[in-house]
Amino acid sequence: MELNGRRVLVTGASGGIGEALVEQLCKAGAQVLAVGRDVDRLVAAQGRFPQALQWVAADLATSAGVDAVAAAARAFGGVDCVVQGAGLNRFGLIEQQDDEAIAAQVVLNLVAPMQLTRRLLPLLRERPRALLLFVGSTFGAIGYPGFAPYSASKFGLRGFAEALRRELADGPVRVLYLAPRATRTAMNASAVVEMNRALGVAMDPPQQVAAAIVQALRDESPERHLGWPERFFARINRLLPRVVDRALRRQLATIQRFAYSESEEIRP
Repeated sequence: MELNGRRVLVTGASGGIGEALVEQLCKAGAQVLAVGRDVDRLVAAQGRFPQALQWVAADLATSAGVDAVAAAARAFGGVDCVVQGAGLNRFGLIEQQDDEAIAAQVVLNLVAPMQLTRRLLPLLRERPRALLLFVGSTFGAIGYPGFAPYSASKFGLRGFAEALRRELADGPVRVLYLAPRATRTAMNASAVVEMNRALGVAMDPPQQVAAAIVQALRDESPERHLGWPERFFARINRLLPRVVDRALRRQLATIQRFAYSESEEIRP
């Protein structure tokens, strides 16, 4: 899709990837409706792109927040493209995560995108062609120790995107899914950054991930996984999961050590 002049709604726009994505979309000539929770960052973004950007502050973990975004999209004049990037993770072993933390990840990462999709589909269907892109995760293809609820929610999001792509195949809406690997954003606890360093896991800058999202929108790529060897292991995990089991078993002691050292939660 050519982005110049298109109306694009971005959730998670006050987070690291979302903020970078909004900037790149505005520079590409898109009209952007930025959705986030950090009002200061949204206002600052509008100050940089006053002609291209509008924003709405909303908590997508609530029905009222989802409704507010749908209303803002209608007031925006409809949308040609939706990028659902809002997300939440909580690093820690499952016994370290209480019921509220588990539910919060599932609601924001999986339930909210489904609910928002249902509300926005009538607007998207008004366009001769429209795109709906979900930002997933490598952990939506590889269940990773220390991120069990997060992995479950992202596995679910990938399944939703796949089913929805097939459900909407006879209409104007194209469904895309992009899975970043570890990214250097505030969503990752300090323990995660240190753990990745200890394990030799690469972390991409958010600007690089944002550029991949922009390219996926232009190419209309149905599914894209970022990073090597993460992309390779995602394929192996589908075909030969026991191979990945053995590889991650060697990392388990390190993961447990960092999980016990620190656990924190940050939402964009």
